[in-house]
Amino acid sequence: MKKAAIFIAPGFEEIEGLTPADVLNRAGAEVELISITEDKNVTGAHGLTVVCDRVFEGKPIEEKEILILPGGIPGARNLQQHSKLTALIKEYNNQKKWIAAICAAPMILGEIGLLDGRKATCFPGFEHHLKGAHHYPVPAITDGHIITGRGIGAAMEFSIEIIANLYGPEKAAELREKMVVPPMAAH
Repeated sequence: MKKAAIFIAPGFEEIEGLTPADVLNRAGAEVELISITEDKNVTGAHGLTVVCDRVFEGKPIEEKEILILPGGIPGARNLQQHSKLTALIKEYNNQKKWIAAICAAPMILGEIGLLDGRKATCFPGFEHHLKGAHHYPVPAITDGHIITGRGIGAAMEFSIEIIANLYGPEKAAELREKMVVPPMAAH
């Protein structure tokens, strides 16, 4: 069973955290919502409170196939300021393990130097944080082991892109059909 960690910070964009969690669950993955605060209850940018599976501190984060960073402001900035999380992201990058970020969160990857020479997307206005990346204004894009998504409206495409990379295009197409998600134009 594939395992995913979605990191939840105060002010996160609820749709961008919960859509990949739901779609990964449908694919059969074990998804863990991890609060970066000391409280499992985290309130998003639009006032919805989510009960996470655990907090970051305490026991180590067990091996995952993918780390996922939702956007939202101040959510993405809160993730960026969590030094243990950024250290974990760098460790996964060094091991060429899957890392996914959407909306404002790709800025975290850009600011720590993981997007140099890569294709990436982000929320409009955050492109300057994608240090050295080739920006594409598409809903979701993969380059190597890094997946980026544009924003709230792209949360489903971002999630399908994660499934295509972790499980293959057939599984992505099957879920797209079951969830009635129209095909995305090629990029």
